[in-house]
Amino acid sequence: MIPKTYFEFEKSLELSAVPKEWSDGLKAAWYDAKGDWESSHNIAQDMHNALGSWLHAYLHRKEGDRFNAGYWYRLANKEYPTITLDEELKVIVEYIIQN
Repeated sequence: MIPKTYFEFEKSLELSAVPKEWSDGLKAAWYDAKGDWESSHNIAQDMHNALGSWLHAYLHRKEGDRFNAGYWYRLANKEYPTITLDEELKVIVEYIIQN
């Protein structure tokens, strides 16, 4: 089942595998939230759109690579965030759910 709220997304983290019917963006966010940066990054780098660039930027920001993150934020047409990583993940997930 595709989450309709961030709370439902958080509850999905109890699952042992990401639901197959989810979009790539939601899968990438799920893997990151589960602590699997590599799987999340693999999905994000294969998403050739603004959301993929945003996820890619977030992941490189999380990694501590500000220069690379800045490049991806520019591609996503986003400002470099001043919010925490947890807050940004929530914003991204809510964006995916609403779109």
